[in-house]
Amino acid sequence: MKRLEVLAPAGDPERLGAALNYGADAVYLGRQMFGMRSSPGNFDYDQLVSAVNDAHSRGIKVYLTCNTLPRNNEIPFFEKFVKEAVAAKVDALIVADIGLLMMIKRIAPDMEIHISTQTGIVNYATARELYDMGAKRVVLARELSLDEIAEIRAKTSPDLDIECFVHGAMCVSFSGRCLLSQYLVNRDPNRGECAQPCRWGYHLMEEKRPGQYFPVFEDENGTYILNAKDLCMIEHIDKLAEAGVYSLKIEGRAKSSYYVAVVANAYRMAVDEYLRDPYNYKLPDWIRDEVYKVSHRKYCNGFFFGRPDESQYYEDSGYIRNYDVVAVVDHCDNGRVYCTQRNRFFAGDTVELIAPGLKPVTLTLDTLYDENGESIETANHAMMDFSFPCDMTFPSGTYIRKATED
Repeated sequence: MKRLEVLAPAGDPERLGAALNYGADAVYLGRQMFGMRSSPGNFDYDQLVSAVNDAHSRGIKVYLTCNTLPRNNEIPFFEKFVKEAVAAKVDALIVADIGLLMMIKRIAPDMEIHISTQTGIVNYATARELYDMGAKRVVLARELSLDEIAEIRAKTSPDLDIECFVHGAMCVSFSGRCLLSQYLVNRDPNRGECAQPCRWGYHLMEEKRPGQYFPVFEDENGTYILNAKDLCMIEHIDKLAEAGVYSLKIEGRAKSSYYVAVVANAYRMAVDEYLRDPYNYKLPDWIRDEVYKVSHRKYCNGFFFGRPDESQYYEDSGYIRNYDVVAVVDHCDNGRVYCTQRNRFFAGDTVELIAPGLKPVTLTLDTLYDENGESIETANHAMMDFSFPCDMTFPSGTYIRKATED
């Protein structure tokens, strides 16, 4: 059986490290131009080379995004972008624009090409044509059901990989092609600058009655008529595989490194559970629970099981945060775990340590020591070094979290 791919986001070098350490088979990342996430954390050329070298040393692939819809003045810069991708030895380029696809074929005929979900692929005819044009993979639109995906798989070349988003935020616009942000605040969503106005609260007011609001609210929390829940398919890895999905994509290049680590780790373990016994897949509860221990909105299954009703809409604009990262392990030595503080906590607190591929370990930290070995009651200085006694060892980069207080 072909191994399913866990594809994790890498918004910057720190998040890349989290994805590499916590089970990703491949990562996707962007540079300052042509990517759908405009961020100062995106990779410059030297960082890209380093990222690819690090990933390849672990057998992990790197896919570089160039899936914006570029304007005329940007096209002259694309040839250099592609040549640098080749020089850095990235494994594939992710594109949405047909013109860019053809430019890649001319500039770098051996470069693997993936077609972005921004293209809005919803049928086998389009997938076939893109394959004939040189695409190795299609990232299908989020708006497809498992039955529709299975039909696309059955009616396209087996050499064409199918990738789907399986976890994370969902855009209320079709395949992410939104115009709201551009219209309201002049930030173009199709150029990586979305302000997420779909998450704002709205009121309806008739223009000749200023100040008089009309009742379009959904409940007492307000009116979030465009606000989608987060996607989560971790309990349905078997159904995704049966439909022909090869690559399981996690949304979240703008999310924290902790988010990337925990979600990638959960899907890695879920996929391994499925591959262990594909015909009797049952996700252990503790793996499922992991995706609820990161910052998230309420979860749904998106369109995979048919067109959703109003239950897909989220009645709030905020996130659910049940855990805080309080520290990260630096190293273990001589019966102690040495850490760097991320949030304030106290001696006597109960925490969980999340190491790659393992069930979380729950410990009560009865004793804490500062960097001089002196006993302390709390790790209360930002990024302070501290340690605690423990007979177990944990790899560098292990996250330590604590349940938030009600």
